Amino acid sequence: MTAPTVAPARETSAPSRHATSKTPPSRRARRLRDHLIAYAFLAAGVICFAFFSWYPIVRGWLLGFQQVTFAQPAQWVGLDNFRRLFADPLFLTAWRNTGYFTLLALVLGFAAPFVIAVVLNEFRHARGYLRMTVYLPVMLPPIVTMLLWRWFYDPGPGLFNNALDILHLPAQQWLESEHLAMVSLVLVSTWANMGTTTLIYLAALGSIPGDLYEAAELDGASIRQRLWHITLPQTRFILMITLLLQIIGTMQVFIEPFVLTGGGPDDATVTVLLLLYRYAFVYNDFGMASAMSTLLFVVLGLFAAGYLRLTRGKS
Repeated sequence: MTAPTVAPARETSAPSRHATSKTPPSRRARRLRDHLIAYAFLAAGVICFAFFSWYPIVRGWLLGFQQVTFAQPAQWVGLDNFRRLFADPLFLTAWRNTGYFTLLALVLGFAAPFVIAVVLNEFRHARGYLRMTVYLPVMLPPIVTMLLWRWFYDPGPGLFNNALDILHLPAQQWLESEHLAMVSLVLVSTWANMGTTTLIYLAALGSIPGDLYEAAELDGASIRQRLWHITLPQTRFILMITLLLQIIGTMQVFIEPFVLTGGGPDDATVTVLLLLYRYAFVYNDFGMASAMSTLLFVVLGLFAAGYLRLTRGKS
């Protein structure tokens, strides 16, 4: 008998000592890498804010206690800038004019965007075109807007006086009258800035469930009742925020009186920022200008804190 032949066993290739396999990084290493990347982005943002925002604020506060002309070394004068500021007769005039402008802007500029948004929200066609039309003034450069409205207010060939002439009404000195100058500036500011607020209101109105309006219509609610009991309560938070932002923005009005009236007639349109500009770039007194900006910052900060505290429970 012949012995059975045994097939040779397959040689299994042993792993080479020189072959190395890359193992994936551990979870801890990946987490550390992600944290480092996140902190790097955060550090870049903090550095930008510190250099372009926080440092100018702190530097402005310090300038309010110094005599600064940038031609000589700064001298520490303590509260002397604030004393001279309170003694200036234009100080109270500027605050009174700014408050008057803010009040008029709230009467006209706060209600008008909401009314326009409610009307545009009812349209079913050409919504995009109408929204672009409303937002168009915001896209214009501010100086172009001011020059355009200066022509509107021109006492000779101006658009408004020509319209009054067609209606057989007397022409008006829009920017030369102490009684009409501030109202004219408010109209310019409202027209130029209401586009953004209108789009915000349109977005808020679009988020209201349609079932609420359908149920109100089935119950026989009128348009006024639907507006009062559905639209206003559903958009109350947005209205409160935009009211705060508008007050803060209108208290810092500058370009309208600077370009259109220069603070006249007879200082009837001198605002806080316009007086601040005069201190810095006309009188070359940057200490007084910084003191004025510090007071404005404190007033707006106290108002914002009080407003948010009062409306915290209502929101």
